[in-house]
Amino acid sequence: MTMKWRMKKNKSNLKMKGGLIMKIVFMGTPEFASTALQALIDDGQEIALVLSQPDKPKGRGYKVEESEVKRLALENNIEVITPTTLKDVSVHEKLKSVGADLFIVAAYGKILPKAILDIPHMGCINIHASLLPALRGAAPINRAIMEGHCKGGITIMYMDEGLDTGDIILQEEMDIPPDMTAGEYHDKMALLGGKAIIKFLRLAENGNIPRCVQDCSVATYAKKIEKNDCYIDFSLTAKQTLNQIRGLSPYPCGYTFLCDKRIKIFAARLGNGSGKARSILSAGIDGIEVACSEGSILITELCPEGKGRMTAENYLRGNKTEIGTCFNG
Repeated sequence: MTMKWRMKKNKSNLKMKGGLIMKIVFMGTPEFASTALQALIDDGQEIALVLSQPDKPKGRGYKVEESEVKRLALENNIEVITPTTLKDVSVHEKLKSVGADLFIVAAYGKILPKAILDIPHMGCINIHASLLPALRGAAPINRAIMEGHCKGGITIMYMDEGLDTGDIILQEEMDIPPDMTAGEYHDKMALLGGKAIIKFLRLAENGNIPRCVQDCSVATYAKKIEKNDCYIDFSLTAKQTLNQIRGLSPYPCGYTFLCDKRIKIFAARLGNGSGKARSILSAGIDGIEVACSEGSILITELCPEGKGRMTAENYLRGNKTEIGTCFNG
């Protein structure tokens, strides 16, 4: 089918990177997706419509807030709809009426039914935060850190009815340093995702879009982070425990209990000691050293119950912590 290319118009406030423009429907919700949307806007693409999750209550006051993607779209005078379901025929008709060349999806939070996948003549393109077929699913950024991966990246792929099973168009890799948190990884991946989707558009302009079928036999899955995934009981090795802490920081954040009080752990590093798992080996300026099943970790940033985030040093100033005391005990 003939592509509905549009010549880019000169706009003094826009840095033009390509010579052609496409009509796009963008679907996304959190900050990761808003970074990609911003990249498309900066590239001068025609974002005809944005779909995002409905506004939700957030924070301690449960104030209803719009998503990062919705906020960005409205700031740029882009029409936004927030359907509660994608099975509604009226949503399908709305999408058809746009006449978009393609749909671009990034962390939208809803599965697209076949009726929607079939609408754009260039297909539906997904920005996925892993090097597929590794880490298919909802939480690839957190799981990559929690599983101790040293390399990650972005996959631009065609969408089908499966869970991240579509053909791969391109991948962009990045290293994951051993001290990187999920939050830091997220921010770098968001920027990489924005660059990758623009790279895809340049390929599309040249009519040279590669397709590589995924090897499903080596696929792994990044299931949604549940509450039990956040519980840190120090029964794993020091390295595994550190990966768990890094992979949950800063959100949703790993937690444990000390003297029956809940403590969130934001940052830690490997220690040098060993001892009974869960026991405190030392506590001082450098942090709180806790024994794991093998080795130890040094907690450097935490959040006590009912208080804000602080360094372990500041925590120790107001909390007597005896050597040998056990977490979760």
